[in-house]
Amino acid sequence: MAEKEDVFLIEGMTCASCALTIEKAVNKLDNVDNAVVNLTTEKMTVDYQGGEATEEAIKKAVADAGYSASIFDPETSSSQAERQDKATSNMWHQFLWSAVFAVPPLYISMGSMMGLWVPDFLSPHHAPMTFAVVQLILTLPVMYFGRRFYVNGLRSLFKGHPNMDSLVAIATLAAFIYSLYGMYHIGLGHAHHAHDLYFESVAVILTLITLGKYFETLSKGRTSDAIKKLLTLSAKEATVIRDGVEASIPIDQVVVGDIILVKPGEKIPVDGVVISGHSAIDESMLTGESIPVEKTVDSQVYGASINGQGSLKIRAEKVGDETLLSQIIKLVEDAQQTKAPIAKIADRVSGVFVPIVIGIALVTGIFWYFAMGESFVFALKTAIAVLVIACPCALGLATPTAIMVSTGRAAENGILFKRGDTLENAHHVDTIVFDKTGTITQGKPEVVNMTTFGVDADDLLAQVASIEKLSEHPLSQAIVEKASEKNLDFHTVDNFMSLTGLGLQADIAGRTLYVGNDKLMADKAIDIAPATEAVHTAAELGQTPIYVGQDGKVLAVIALADQVKADSKETVDKLHSLGLNVVMLTGDNSKTAKAIAKQVGIDQVISDVLPDQKAQAILDLKEKGRNVAMVGDGINDAPALASSDVGIAMGSGTDIAIESADIILMKPELSDVVKSLTISRLTIKIIKENLFWAFIYNVLAIPVAMGVLHLFGGPLLNPMLAGLAMGFSSVSVILNALRLKVMKLS
Repeated sequence: MAEKEDVFLIEGMTCASCALTIEKAVNKLDNVDNAVVNLTTEKMTVDYQGGEATEEAIKKAVADAGYSASIFDPETSSSQAERQDKATSNMWHQFLWSAVFAVPPLYISMGSMMGLWVPDFLSPHHAPMTFAVVQLILTLPVMYFGRRFYVNGLRSLFKGHPNMDSLVAIATLAAFIYSLYGMYHIGLGHAHHAHDLYFESVAVILTLITLGKYFETLSKGRTSDAIKKLLTLSAKEATVIRDGVEASIPIDQVVVGDIILVKPGEKIPVDGVVISGHSAIDESMLTGESIPVEKTVDSQVYGASINGQGSLKIRAEKVGDETLLSQIIKLVEDAQQTKAPIAKIADRVSGVFVPIVIGIALVTGIFWYFAMGESFVFALKTAIAVLVIACPCALGLATPTAIMVSTGRAAENGILFKRGDTLENAHHVDTIVFDKTGTITQGKPEVVNMTTFGVDADDLLAQVASIEKLSEHPLSQAIVEKASEKNLDFHTVDNFMSLTGLGLQADIAGRTLYVGNDKLMADKAIDIAPATEAVHTAAELGQTPIYVGQDGKVLAVIALADQVKADSKETVDKLHSLGLNVVMLTGDNSKTAKAIAKQVGIDQVISDVLPDQKAQAILDLKEKGRNVAMVGDGINDAPALASSDVGIAMGSGTDIAIESADIILMKPELSDVVKSLTISRLTIKIIKENLFWAFIYNVLAIPVAMGVLHLFGGPLLNPMLAGLAMGFSSVSVILNALRLKVMKLS
């Protein structure tokens, strides 16, 4: 087990080969358990034991690989959104300046061939040296603006692990040096070499690749929109009451225990509990639930939610990194940082991709020059086209962009994936196991029926509720709530007694009333024969019957049940339609469990299971070859959640079991189970599509660049078009991932 985990910001990465190179360099260090680099977030997570593996040693390993690393500190480091915005702005300005200097040499060199007007003093026919010198002067600034291709690319090349920048650097330098060679011949008086200059190709290739990188950076920024939204949700100030004085202070100065006044329409600044006031609060930004939630004294409230029309005073309980919003942001970032197992396919390819492409380019040039007898210029063009069109970037972006978009979309719907690999694991699930109480059912009993025998129902309910009001039992509370709903008047109770294992007895209006089970009725010689049918019906429906007796007669049977949630049946039906087996796991008795299962359409029930036996029930299913997801309340079901392939905790706020579950549902709605599995399936589908297109792009593009079509009389790929195609291959992968933002989840 790793003793320490640090997150580093990495600078200088341009493609999947870069990320893989850094991972290999850091993983070689002694006492490093695992290093994972995310190309999209530009972060590296390192688990290490200490000893020889120190922060400095890790930074040095990254530097030796040709990149730079710095510790990521959420307090001081710029956010991913800020870094993305800065990178996008820089890339746009780099493209604009490159374009300013690239267009003139393109016009000068191509204009005369296309019948456009070119002044004689710039014509290759009338002033070949001026023609060459002007292009050189205009190309040098473009190379300066694109200097990172040369700095990063050549450094990586000389260190023995070339990357995408290396391909661009080799290709453009080859064209540039050959053009200088052409200028040398022009200087010797060989004017025809003016037609063998490739300065404009160098300038245009660098400009188009920069344009592609700009769109890639812009698209990558859109993948992190969810994090940007979450970061902007929190309040910036809070109105604190200290020593009876109201003061508006920055949010980071609020401490636990502070009393905070929240006015109508304001954001709740921190997590806390209401100590006075009443309002409805919009928690949709945290849970995805659009309906405002009523809040009164003792209600929990969460930072970033929006207060309605009422004023509230709350006591701060969690501030800073401890708030629910901060936990959500951290979970989403952690999930985006984690590499899904399917990404290993791209890693294996990326690790050998660039060296193979360089080899193919060399073979291509040699083939056309020696085997086919083409000119050196022709051979050079084909080799450059191969180098420029090859794109490991798309492979590297295929997985992380999809994970970023899907985890963000999930968070917006109140669904939190703890790790990126959970997205893939959930895709394999074939069996869903539900806890009953609080998951399929509401989690608290309600009065669902009352059968009376010769007495007024409301009058008797008022008497029973008056007795039950003195008890703390959950069933008692349900009866009291039913009477309150009907606005019934409570009676004076005398001689109240709680009879352990039997029920309650008390005197009302001078007569003793008994409320309890059949054993109590038998003990007090009360004839329950008239209630046989009502009790039998309640048992068939999985309800708990409560007898009410007096003077040897049964007066009523009150049936209570933990009601099924409104969306339980619909959810089970949808899970069945997805081809999943649905199982209910409960400690309740077999009859009640089967009755509930029948209501919602579950056909497999595991009942009479003690809490410590639930985990074993999950393991038994796994031993049968099932891939199991366990859905529970996240606290009582923690061992079962941990034992399953994918643990899904239901609930909200402080009830979420972050340690035990893999997926956390912020709302207690069963339908979100379907959404979470749908997100997983759509994500894997998008990743597979991305990998397919990234592979097929290179499989088709590289042979075209090599001149295979030209062998059969087809066209030869221009290196400038190759540069444009390379840039947009990455953009296409990202845009495909962005489809996850609008795909239907249920």
